[in-house]
Amino acid sequence: MTSDVRSRPSRRTAADSRHHRGTARRLAPVEPPAPGQRASRRSAARSFGVPALLLASDVGAFSAAVALTAAPTIKTLLLLLLLLALFCAGDLYRLRVSLQVLDDAASIIGRALAGGAAAMVLGGLDDGVAGIARLRTSATFGLLAVAGRAVVYAAIRIARRHHHLQQRTLLLGAGTFAGSLAADMVAHPEYGLRPVGMLDDDPLLTESQRPVPVVGRYADLTRVLLERRIDVVVVTFGSIRDPSVVDMIRACDRLRCEIYFIPRLYELHTVTRGTEVLWGTPMLRLRRAPFRSLAWSGKRVADRILAALALAFLAPVLLAVALLCRLETGCVLFRQVRTGLDGRPFTLLKFCSLRPAEESEAGTRWTIANDERLGPVGRLVRRTSLDELPQLWNVLRGDMSLVGPRPERPFFVDEFTRQFPWYPARHRVPVGLTGWAQIHGLRGNTSIADRARFDNFYIENWSMWGDIKIVLRTIGQVLKAGGR
Repeated sequence: MTSDVRSRPSRRTAADSRHHRGTARRLAPVEPPAPGQRASRRSAARSFGVPALLLASDVGAFSAAVALTAAPTIKTLLLLLLLLALFCAGDLYRLRVSLQVLDDAASIIGRALAGGAAAMVLGGLDDGVAGIARLRTSATFGLLAVAGRAVVYAAIRIARRHHHLQQRTLLLGAGTFAGSLAADMVAHPEYGLRPVGMLDDDPLLTESQRPVPVVGRYADLTRVLLERRIDVVVVTFGSIRDPSVVDMIRACDRLRCEIYFIPRLYELHTVTRGTEVLWGTPMLRLRRAPFRSLAWSGKRVADRILAALALAFLAPVLLAVALLCRLETGCVLFRQVRTGLDGRPFTLLKFCSLRPAEESEAGTRWTIANDERLGPVGRLVRRTSLDELPQLWNVLRGDMSLVGPRPERPFFVDEFTRQFPWYPARHRVPVGLTGWAQIHGLRGNTSIADRARFDNFYIENWSMWGDIKIVLRTIGQVLKAGGR
């Protein structure tokens, strides 16, 4: 494949892309990966090889800095861990397309000095000489780290030009822009992206114009990602509407591939640190799904610890509510099948505020908030949300989380999925005892479209502090008797 720009299809203009989008047909649903499906080990090795080289280079630079400036101690090891944490926070170990040491030099030196200053303040107030020594070590490390990375970056670029350390890349879209971008990847292997195919329902490029073949339709995305061991997906312009792209990406959140997309009006896009540039074309990296991060594992551990503590602390309240429900309804716990993570059913527990007349009523009736059969105890526990407390046991078992989208009954999940295509995306994470939608009043007989939108917003923007805020606001609503 020649690299001569004149021999390639011209890049699609913004007007061309809008015209093509306007003629798009509705996208067939993308089949999500089955629970437990992951990328191959070979794909994972490609993804972690470069970060491992960078980590080894930085550890070597720190060892050399210590040898030049100070004697190794336990505090020296702590300083190394602090510096590595700062580098991780600065995304300095992420596998990137364009590797230029001058792009990273300011961040490397700045974080090295910040780590040294922090170590001097935290550990050297009682010994000024030792504190200054740590700062000197950090400054030396910053300079050596830049030099070491210059060597590693050059070695990686050379390896890529010889078709090593390449990432298998799939382009969504088979228009003129996608063809030009794929040709750039082929002509410039130093970026480390090896295009293996394109997906499109209605390709604009003829077979003779395609640098790589069209390997399927949009609905085949999950299958192609798994069968061809794709490492990187680049979303370009094609015969697909933007909302459908969102559904496709969400369906594949559990796979290991990185996702980039070409911004509309990319010619006017300002390049930032989060932007990759491939032969003059900006590519925005999609933020890694929060539930693929280490912090999410911490959330799951915290869920079970806090649920156990809450069950112990609230034992007297649980006992009193159980006794009142037993006296009014004749039963204590109400069991109901709900849909949880990845659409799997589980048995949810609640205090019995109203015994259903028949089994089918509980599964298909939307709400009983205004049911005349509710007694005073039933109304009280529902209004204060005390009927939800047994779900702490569901959290302890791992069926639920403290914070997440509220679980719904399978009957209504099927109904809402038919009405709102984005509804199933809320099942990417465990369901919760409370959630972002609930603290905004979206409970009971309120808009399902709004609930699903709020739930997906929570998933995309999850943080541990966000969960804490939701829990605190939920407690405030319970104290105000702001339940149903």
